[in-house]
Amino acid sequence: MGASQRCRSSINPSSFSSLFFVGTLLFSLMMTAYACPKLCHCTERNGMVVQCTSRNLESIPPNLPKDTVVLLLSSNRIRHVTKGAFDDLHRLRELDLSHNALESVEVGAFQGVSEALRTLDLSNNHLSSLPRDTFAKLHARIRLSQNPWHCECSLQETLRELRLDPETVNEVSCFTSEQEEYVGQPVIQVLDSGINFCNFHHKTTDVAMFVAMFCWFSMVTAYIIYYIKHNQEDARRHMEYLKSLPSTSHMSKDYDTVSSVF
Repeated sequence: MGASQRCRSSINPSSFSSLFFVGTLLFSLMMTAYACPKLCHCTERNGMVVQCTSRNLESIPPNLPKDTVVLLLSSNRIRHVTKGAFDDLHRLRELDLSHNALESVEVGAFQGVSEALRTLDLSNNHLSSLPRDTFAKLHARIRLSQNPWHCECSLQETLRELRLDPETVNEVSCFTSEQEEYVGQPVIQVLDSGINFCNFHHKTTDVAMFVAMFCWFSMVTAYIIYYIKHNQEDARRHMEYLKSLPSTSHMSKDYDTVSSVF
């Protein structure tokens, strides 16, 4: 028997099927890891550039290529960015979510890209506030312009931790505010002038507590006054009742009269 025949005879058909299955599975995993999302266009530039602009997307595409370095999602209809949305994109350097309908960004949304991300664009959305830890450990330059921001304590504390894009920083304005005089003004200019929105918050809380304590004190005082007046009325009635009773001297005289008769 020749060597080739011996080699063929040593291959078990079941082993060959197993190897084929494992190879197919590995190929599928590789294709999934690097496949371009539907409706998007991908190009290789020292990593994947994923172009998903103006695709009427309502959410961030799942299964993005793991070697994505640029992700362009502008001009869609995305409303929310959930926690862990970019967890697998450890090489992502640029993320564009501008011109969407973003209303909220959850804490932990950027936790998977905090080390590599250099540019984050959230401009021209519907954001009015953000949790303080939304951008925790993020070193990217961030654009937040053209959003309807509500200027108050939590926004102030959020902005304090960020590297805002210097070209658009004056376009981050108060759309509404706890103090009406700051509406329409750039947030950074207001804060640089020495305004502290957190002080307004504490003062508002103090006033509310004072009003609540005043109401409580008024209720207690009113109850005490009512209680005293009610007791005075009962005492007056009791005195009138006692006065209406026959006196002891009259009773003794009546008794003597009756005795003399008998």
